[in-house]
Amino acid sequence: MNVIRIFCRRNLLRHARQNVLYSHCRLCSDQRQQSDKLLSQIQAKIKFSGPITVADYMNVALTNTEQGYYINKDVFGQKGDFTTSPEISQMFGELVAVWFVNEWMMAGSPDNVKLIELGPGRGTMADDMLRAFSKFPELTKSLSLHLVEISKKLSEMQEEKLSSNPSSMSSDIDSDSTPYYKQCVSKYGPNVYWYRDITDVPAGHTMIVAHEFFDALPIHKFQKTDRGWREVLVDIDPESNNDLRFVLAPTESAASKVILQVDSDDNRDHIEVSAKSGVIIKHLADRIDTNGGCGLVIDYGHNGEKEDTFRAFRNHDLHDVLIEPGSADLTADVDFSYLKKQCNDTVKTFGPVTQSSFLQNLGIAYRLKMLYDKADEKGKKDLLSSFHMLTDSEQMGERFKFLAILNNKCKHSPIGFDPLPVDS
Repeated sequence: MNVIRIFCRRNLLRHARQNVLYSHCRLCSDQRQQSDKLLSQIQAKIKFSGPITVADYMNVALTNTEQGYYINKDVFGQKGDFTTSPEISQMFGELVAVWFVNEWMMAGSPDNVKLIELGPGRGTMADDMLRAFSKFPELTKSLSLHLVEISKKLSEMQEEKLSSNPSSMSSDIDSDSTPYYKQCVSKYGPNVYWYRDITDVPAGHTMIVAHEFFDALPIHKFQKTDRGWREVLVDIDPESNNDLRFVLAPTESAASKVILQVDSDDNRDHIEVSAKSGVIIKHLADRIDTNGGCGLVIDYGHNGEKEDTFRAFRNHDLHDVLIEPGSADLTADVDFSYLKKQCNDTVKTFGPVTQSSFLQNLGIAYRLKMLYDKADEKGKKDLLSSFHMLTDSEQMGERFKFLAILNNKCKHSPIGFDPLPVDS
């Protein structure tokens, strides 16, 4: 297959100009072997059928059943590759829970409530939310928690975090007889179930939260050329020691014909589209439309103006996306405008608003004071540090966004999505 070569280090060069340091730490021997094995599989596929899409590359690197980045290890926290908002402070999950409590009340406090979290990490946010929900006995009695998680390692960590009896953790259940592969009773009362696919979660009044989930879903990358839009592919560089490189498809690809939609006023030269995100958000919208409920999508992203955001993280630093696949987190900014378009008119959408605006509207300063007054000196310092990290514009406050999804029957605007009041 003839291809046109493009600069395969475009992302890295752009970030280098922003004085970002790169991680060149050496992998341990086991990790190196796993990465080399996965690279060999990718190379074999390319040699057999030609260059692969970026979406295919991401899918293999992140979710391969043996060597995939998310599958067999804990990737969060200081010892991992990145830190998420729920891991920074309990205030984050508590205020997200407050938002859902308000929506549940506005819906008439229904029974059979399914709280669904997509990609629940270590289970920290789910644990903080269930603890906050426990202050509302009627909701706790009606609630069950449903976690969509493909990683065996993370599902074990989630169960240990949430279970009322972590010393006797359950083994995986025969998925042929039940839609879930694991279950337990949480320490706060509600039952917890684990699934590998969102479509397996039973019907019921739905409350969905997806925190840093959509950014890890595979993307297709497209670049404008003098011959029209061409898809960016991953190929083997014949001039190197079988390293991977980016290339351009010589003609229109199936993806460029089907999923690429460019508005007449879009001046970008590079567009990223996550078709899988579109499928999932449509399913969530249909579920909320059919069963009632609401959802929050929380992620770093944009409203359709950004171009080249595909990057990798390892040990909290940027890493070359094509080097040592499976050893680093691959991610791209979420296009919230695309998610909203995929919802069509099935549901109402609000936002996105910044994390700072959402948390401050939900009363994070008040919650900080409550915790601060009861903390020791070290606790006070940690609370202030986490508050600033979550809300400062130079840290997570402006980078992360919240998108709300409500059933069309709702007549109200969700809390947290109004402009912050201006001091008089």
